Amino acid sequence: MPKITIKTLDDKCQQNERFACVTAYDASFAKQIAKAEIETILVGDSLGNVIQGQSTTVPVTIDDMAYHLECVSNGLKNEAFQPFLIADMPFMSYATPEAALANTTILMQSGAQVVKLEGGDWLLDSVRVLSERGINVCGHLGLTPQTVDSLGGFRVQGRDDDQASAMINQAKSLQEAGARMLVLECVPSTLGKQITQSLDIPVIGIGAGPYTNSQVLVLYDLLGISGGKRPRFVKDFLTGNKGGIQGALTAFREAVISGDYPQQEHSFE
Repeated sequence: MPKITIKTLDDKCQQNERFACVTAYDASFAKQIAKAEIETILVGDSLGNVIQGQSTTVPVTIDDMAYHLECVSNGLKNEAFQPFLIADMPFMSYATPEAALANTTILMQSGAQVVKLEGGDWLLDSVRVLSERGINVCGHLGLTPQTVDSLGGFRVQGRDDDQASAMINQAKSLQEAGARMLVLECVPSTLGKQITQSLDIPVIGIGAGPYTNSQVLVLYDLLGISGGKRPRFVKDFLTGNKGGIQGALTAFREAVISGDYPQQEHSFE
């Protein structure tokens, strides 16, 4: 039974092979993603937006995350292909190393293989503590949805030289602290390339250009059923696809691996 592990993703990174990532929040979609052999599933706190109807991810709780993570994990049971499960740590659940340990325990016991934390230098102590205890950590830089109000809204990050330099340094610091992966959101393509090339760990991009090791899309965006204004980096893989949802997921994976997605129209300069 093929099972994706952190070593699988490390090997792909070292061999310059791309892999795909899709969010999921329930058992039924988890099965479809596994059948498409998409390598990683992110159980994201974006469930606050697409499941709960919230305007931000801030209201999402650790109990919300554990519930949806268990749903996804249960959906993958007995599937021939086993994606790697990443789980978001919700707002303020990792404000201190002690809180990070307690809340990570909940998510790991609910099925997570990696926990994702948003932010830079301030969370390095938490990353170190988790890593020292054998917990896989994924960082998240660029647009960080949990602190979107302090960023002035959903805006591209790292466009000026000082911001870009700081982000590169933060990415290196996260890796040195023990992070095994990094999500990079809404940054210029050139910065996405610089950060990816400066690290040894896999970088998953969303609106970060075509040069990262992987691309992630929110499932509902990929299927073209999200409400509101569609972000620039989103592509609808379902409309016109005769294979339906399964075909859309397969098409997304193939486009990521081949480099056909994202194109310039989905990227920022």
